[in-house]
Amino acid sequence: MKRIFSFLIFAFYSLTVLAQVDTAQQIVAGRSNGAEQQDKPYVILISADGFRYDYAEKYKAEHLLALANGGVKASSMVPSFPSVTFPNHYTIVTGLYPSHHGLIDNTFYDRNLKRFYSYKGKTAGEGIWYGGTPLWVLAEQQKMITASYFWVGSEAAIQNTYPTYYYKFNQVTPIDKRIATVVDWLKLPAEKRPHLITFYFPQVDHEGHKHGPNSPEVEKAVHFIDSAVYELTKAVDKTGLKMNYIFVSDHGMTTPDIVNTLKLPAAIDTSKYIIGDHGLMIDLYAKNPDDIQKTYEQLKKEAKDYQVYLRVNIPQHYHYSKSDDRYGRIGDIILISDYPKVFNIRNSKFDPGWHGFDPDVVKDMHATFYAWGPAFKTNTQIGSFPNVDIFPLVAEILGLKYTFKVDGTRHLANEVLKK
Repeated sequence: MKRIFSFLIFAFYSLTVLAQVDTAQQIVAGRSNGAEQQDKPYVILISADGFRYDYAEKYKAEHLLALANGGVKASSMVPSFPSVTFPNHYTIVTGLYPSHHGLIDNTFYDRNLKRFYSYKGKTAGEGIWYGGTPLWVLAEQQKMITASYFWVGSEAAIQNTYPTYYYKFNQVTPIDKRIATVVDWLKLPAEKRPHLITFYFPQVDHEGHKHGPNSPEVEKAVHFIDSAVYELTKAVDKTGLKMNYIFVSDHGMTTPDIVNTLKLPAAIDTSKYIIGDHGLMIDLYAKNPDDIQKTYEQLKKEAKDYQVYLRVNIPQHYHYSKSDDRYGRIGDIILISDYPKVFNIRNSKFDPGWHGFDPDVVKDMHATFYAWGPAFKTNTQIGSFPNVDIFPLVAEILGLKYTFKVDGTRHLANEVLKK
């Protein structure tokens, strides 16, 4: 009965059409795997947005649990601050904290460009916003073909480089067609076949926001992901290639207090500041630096249910200070709400599910990490680890070299890879 239920959910999501958008595959012509790359391993990096660290057990995702228990399963993966989608997806593929790669939030202001970045706008496809070297850029630079069925940054020319095969994000393409595309990529001749594929699911995050993490809708979305990953592995198995899978999420989900929300503090003169906010954090960019200290002191006096920091004194564990701010994008003053409070400075209607809280304080922000395949140890349980460690792990599996500094370490690779 459970298998029939999962199949029906899988079919429902597969047939749902939400919008009419361009779904054409983008292909960068003229690329081939170098001769030395053609025998390298393969990795499919899967992200299920908002798939909290405990969802598989909570909602009995039988296929994912079987795959994870047969390979490597982490207690949780700790997202970087702030625990929101775009910064953390890009952290996973660069090994850099958000302040070091430039995507400090889903939306933010850049002092030097004098513009706002928005994950919903055309800026998401502009390479100028993306620092660091994502895995597909590193691979392509070393003549290794990559493909992306959605990932943050994959639609932008980062260091003038796209994945060889990629799609512009949409929620139209049915999952069976997406799986078929992955199989088609893997059936290409060795010189054209991608060795790194990124694959993204939005469903769990969407339902978590709309209905909360304890809802039947989230349970259905988890079962959809469970079935989809199972179908993907079955289809890929038929190609005969030995595939390494890494299943992650960017963050978790929790239930905030959306009734007693926080208003814009009276100490903030909106004529003196450019304001960036996402509900759990407010960045204040001073138009005149002389205003910063006075506003900060006033905010400290009246602060209730939120913390106030200067860019120069925010605690180090956030990796969000002036010394970390490589692109001039962190506010002069930062307000961070205390769990479970949220700011509502625009009189918005808030969803019952939310993320973005400090993952060192709120365990519900923790993400998922499972891995299986020929490169990984079997029947292995590990503890929690930071998501910056994914980049060195994937680079090692694929045999990619890099000399630049990242925030991630080889600790995870040493724990989970076969010797």
